[in-house]
Amino acid sequence: MKVTNGKLPGIILCEPQVFKDTRGHFLETYQEQRYSECGIPWSFVQDNMSFSRKDVLRGLHYQTDRFPQGKLIWVLQGRIWDVAVDIRRGSPTFGRYTGLILSSDSYLQIYIPEGFAHGFCVLSESALVMYKVTKPRAAEEERGIRWDDPRLGIAWPIDDPVLSEKDARLPLLSSVTSADLPVYNPDGTVAD
Repeated sequence: MKVTNGKLPGIILCEPQVFKDTRGHFLETYQEQRYSECGIPWSFVQDNMSFSRKDVLRGLHYQTDRFPQGKLIWVLQGRIWDVAVDIRRGSPTFGRYTGLILSSDSYLQIYIPEGFAHGFCVLSESALVMYKVTKPRAAEEERGIRWDDPRLGIAWPIDDPVLSEKDARLPLLSSVTSADLPVYNPDGTVAD
């Protein structure tokens, strides 16, 4: 497996080894020891799958530091543009984002640590996205930031995204209370 650091501290890109032949292909999408050795030492407690149609934009979502989630994300079918935003109070990269294309053709995975907001938009006719999380969903701890927040300046590669009502009403980062933002720790973890 090839592992590289992302453009923001804590973001890790994984390229699993793919074995192909005339029948198709095989790959390991996760193996605890190998991923731990590559800098993803957290255990995952839940797997999620999302199906979305072209131009759907989901995000930007996160859970508070009372119940933060790290995510290992990859695409089973289709193509998306995936975004992670550092929203950890006190982080030297607070408010910065990174975006990259994930597709079922590339097998690339991204690990987004706790303390980051996450979102994606669908570039293909549809996409099936899989992600492992370090904590289960806690509805009372779910928060979000507007996808088009001018402070973030995210260059989404679609013009007219399809949003849920909830995502369309998310606040700007400047409107989020300090208590609802995770706290930066230099060791890369979210503060308790």
